Amino acid sequence: MNSETQKSPVLVAALWMLGMVFSLSTIAISARELSAQMGPFQMIFFRCIFGLLALTPIVLYQYGQIPLSKKFGNHIARNMSHYGGQVFWFFGISYLSLAEVFAIEFTTPMWTLLLAYFILGEKITRWRAVSLVFGLIGMMLILRPGLENIHFASFLVIVSAFCFALSHIFTRKLAQIESPTMILFYMGLVQAPIAIIPALFNWVTPEGLAWMWLLFMGIASITAHYCLSRALALADASIMIPIDFLRLPMIMLVGYVFYGEDIDVFIVLGASIMFAGNFLNVRNEHKHQQNDVGH
Repeated sequence: MNSETQKSPVLVAALWMLGMVFSLSTIAISARELSAQMGPFQMIFFRCIFGLLALTPIVLYQYGQIPLSKKFGNHIARNMSHYGGQVFWFFGISYLSLAEVFAIEFTTPMWTLLLAYFILGEKITRWRAVSLVFGLIGMMLILRPGLENIHFASFLVIVSAFCFALSHIFTRKLAQIESPTMILFYMGLVQAPIAIIPALFNWVTPEGLAWMWLLFMGIASITAHYCLSRALALADASIMIPIDFLRLPMIMLVGYVFYGEDIDVFIVLGASIMFAGNFLNVRNEHKHQQNDVGH
């Protein structure tokens, strides 16, 4: 019997989610450390290269060769949107507090619901509408238009969240026919040549600790996706979402201790409202699915 099934599946899933939280925080800290030396295009390029170096042996072991995807067009679409999300996210990391970047990124579920409505034709139920309203209120609290001068990087992170949401839509389609390993492998395969072109215009050869941070970023990008997939295979998303929210206080503490960033009450309040809307939507959709199975 698998050792994970002998324990509480929810507890094991929670541990996997904590691994994802730690991985995403590692990516953010690595990007902050590297931002003084190189631009986001070069960071993405090295992130892809380290990811490919780690994944290629796994793909060869599983498939015996590098398999050609029959849905390569979907991989292109997914990774173009994901690449855009990363570029704007890395720019945001360079100018904003780590906590603000993470908090604005919590608008991704809101954009995903809207895109699913327009692209996939999914219905906006009552609880999805509640989630959208909560997401909008939370975003307004974080940005406080009219009361604060909104930094241009805040808009970049909003665009980043939108791009990540679009990536999620394409991932839904790919996940039906491709394994998580192949989706991650093609992420590096597609994005590396896209990133190298703009990176060459302002290339900086990494030195010293930069190699360490690039390695951390590459490994964490893989472990984040892997931990999330393992967690969701063991427990429902409504249980996992609150743990994902731990990213905010964790990165806020890191920003306060290591970078002297202020703890903004409005960021915490806005992100909490967005989390509440997303959590209520996922929980009620889960109940609805259970009722359908019961009938």
